[in-house]
Amino acid sequence: MRVEVDDLRSSGLALRGRLLTAQEKHESRNAQLGRSILSGSPSPSSIRCKISNFAAPAEPGLTSKSKLDEEKEELSWESYNNLIQAHCTSGSIDKSIDLLGQMEAQGMYPSFLSYSCMIDVLGCHGRTLEADAIFQEMKWLGLRPSQRDYNLLLKGFLRKGQLLLSDKLLVEMSEGGIERDRETYILLLDAYVHGGRLEDTWWVLGEMKKRKFRLDSSVYSKMVRIYRDNGMWKKAMNLVMKMQEKGIVPYRRFYNDLIDTFGKYGEIEEALKVFDKMLSQGVKPDIMTWNSLIRWHCKAGDLKRALGFFSKMQEEGLYPDPKIFLNIVSRLGEQGKWDEIRNIFESMKCRGFGKSGIIYAIIVDIYGQYKCFQDSRKCISALKAEGLQLSASVFCVLANAYAQQVLSR
Repeated sequence: MRVEVDDLRSSGLALRGRLLTAQEKHESRNAQLGRSILSGSPSPSSIRCKISNFAAPAEPGLTSKSKLDEEKEELSWESYNNLIQAHCTSGSIDKSIDLLGQMEAQGMYPSFLSYSCMIDVLGCHGRTLEADAIFQEMKWLGLRPSQRDYNLLLKGFLRKGQLLLSDKLLVEMSEGGIERDRETYILLLDAYVHGGRLEDTWWVLGEMKKRKFRLDSSVYSKMVRIYRDNGMWKKAMNLVMKMQEKGIVPYRRFYNDLIDTFGKYGEIEEALKVFDKMLSQGVKPDIMTWNSLIRWHCKAGDLKRALGFFSKMQEEGLYPDPKIFLNIVSRLGEQGKWDEIRNIFESMKCRGFGKSGIIYAIIVDIYGQYKCFQDSRKCISALKAEGLQLSASVFCVLANAYAQQVLSR
């Protein structure tokens, strides 16, 4: 956050080639792009055109104009803006940029909203060079970007992991008198939690508290994830008490993250307390909740409880995650509980889950691993009898079962 803005950024001229991050400098096409831009002192609009032409191939039909296109009546300023915004909404950003070029050729420039839409969509598609070029074009034209525009560009930089550009943009906001709002800090918090940057996460939280920004359940959920990834599960538990003191009602994702945190560090009883609290608050478990409970109980060796959660999940009408199903069946196979495996499979068929070839493939694989080859063949026969097509994965696991049987002799 302490990086100072260089003179080229404030001037808005010849800047795109010099704002490349270390990662981008290793990319040959961005290096080539930077050299082409530095060859002169063009306006931001011409820089943006170079970036657009190099970074994204034009869509069919946009590169050459027919005589009919040339003879069309010129669109009004309002029509251009409406079309640009519509294409941005539909994700056709190249069409929006093409319309922007047509406007500039006629001496017109888009509205604030059109510029914002293009910055947002380009950032979401990872085309941050173009997004920044359009942002600089706004300033070059004398338009003052709003707080929202800064946040949109910041979101694009952070999403692509361009922290140097993000830092420079934050400094530019401060120097330009643009206040950082709650959205700014939420964007930073998301990026730092995702990147596992614990100290930066604490800094953002400190700034939010200092500025008296509201810390809701989503913020606390992000804090739980960073604590989980850094082995600080006790701090995660303290968050629950803080939320209760402030009267904040946790939502489902917070509970899921907390259950997963306790399970990861073997605190199964604490995870169950959170689950009970979740139910008492009227929050309905989703597939992520059940997955965590089943996975960590299997890891802890409490197969009976894991099977109980597995049954409850199916009673809720949720389709079992193949990875979780594999986890349970593998544990049962280790203990030689083949009847239990068959019971689970039949139960799933009764609930309408038997039509999945993945489930059959898992069963075939487990039988093969534990030398129950006759059962593997029965699974294949059952698969054919139900009219399900044998997938490549099923053939692979069947071959593996054969191989293991041969090796065991």
